[in-house]
Amino acid sequence: MPKSPGAATQLKIASRWPLGVALTSWRYMWRTTPIHRTETTGDPVEHGPPAIPPGVSADEIQYASDGVGPLFHRLYRTRIKDSGVAGEDLIEMVATDPDRVSPSEFATFRKVRGEGGAMRVGDEFVVRMAAPWDGPVRVVRREADRFVFATLKGHLEAGQIEFRCSDRDGVVVFEIESWARNKDRLTNLLYSHMRMSKEIQVHMWTSVLERAAELVDGRIADGIDLETVVCRYGDD
Repeated sequence: MPKSPGAATQLKIASRWPLGVALTSWRYMWRTTPIHRTETTGDPVEHGPPAIPPGVSADEIQYASDGVGPLFHRLYRTRIKDSGVAGEDLIEMVATDPDRVSPSEFATFRKVRGEGGAMRVGDEFVVRMAAPWDGPVRVVRREADRFVFATLKGHLEAGQIEFRCSDRDGVVVFEIESWARNKDRLTNLLYSHMRMSKEIQVHMWTSVLERAAELVDGRIADGIDLETVVCRYGDD
C-alpha cells in the first residue's frame, strides 16, 4: 500500500484545499462543454466490475464487494476531432503521466510504486486531492489502448476505473468507465444522498476528457456523454 505523506507534505496539500475547491467550483459553474447525462437502474451482477486479471497482486485491493450502498457503473465518453493523433498514442501519453490531463487545481497523480516513464501492471499511484482525502490505486491492466486502476485500502471508493481510446472514422473516442461503491456509510451519505462527492467526481473526469483533447490540440465534438447505471443491493 502507498505510504502516507509526511507532515510537511500533508501541510502543503492542506494549504491547497481552499483555493483548489474555490477554483474547482468556479470552473464547474462556468464550464461550456455540454454534458449529456442519462441515469438508469440495473442489476449489480450484470453491471459489476471485471475480474482482476490473473497474476496481479490482490494485496490491499478494495473490491466493490467491500463497499457500502449501491454500485455506480458510469461511462464518460467524448469524441476528439482534428488532433492528428491516434487513440493508442493518446492513451500512451496519459498513461505515461496521468497528471498531464488532471485538473491540477483539485487533484494530482503521483506514482508511488514502479519505475518512471511507461505505466506497467503493478504500478501504484496516489491521487492527491485538494480535500482531506487521497485516492490510492494500483494498475491491474495495461494494454495498448487502455489501462485500469483498482482502488486500494484508504480510497473513498471500492472498485475499478478504466481509461481507453479507440479510433473511429478519423475521430479518437476517449472513454472512462468506472464500477464503484462507496467505501463506508459516511462516504455513501455524501455521494448517494447529499450528492456533493458525485458532482465533484463528474467535474474531475469530464475535465480529464477536456484536457486530453487540449493535450493533442484536438477539439471535442458533440460534448461529453455521461451514462450512469445505479445498481442497488437488497439491503440498500
